Amino acid sequence: MKLSAKAEYACLAMIELAKRAPNDSPARIHEIAEFHKIPERYLVQILLQLKGAGLVSSVRGSMGGYLLAKPAEGIALADILTAIDGPEAILRDREGPSARALATVWARLREAEQAVLTGTSIANLAFEDATRDWTI
Repeated sequence: MKLSAKAEYACLAMIELAKRAPNDSPARIHEIAEFHKIPERYLVQILLQLKGAGLVSSVRGSMGGYLLAKPAEGIALADILTAIDGPEAILRDREGPSARALATVWARLREAEQAVLTGTSIANLAFEDATRDWTI
């Protein structure tokens, strides 16, 4: 699995939004960008894509920013990756027994990958990040 920087930034931004309490004000782009060291202009484009996919909503005005468009429990990593990078490419069909054997391995790998991505919500990740004891 290849993960683009854009997809990783999108996941970080979504986890940041998931950590906010329901009554918190919307997250400002500047705050997320500064905390995660993401270029602001790039983050704006990412958030617009996520908004287009129905994963975030924006609030205008001086107290505006971004919020999750639905509960964090209902947003899987797979949703974010699909919104940013599009659906996975389909593997080519190859002829011959070796190619079919290899294709079987690739298919199992993709199934396992999809199971992890669809089974991991940003709520899980936000909770894990918030409860981690970072003593060294």
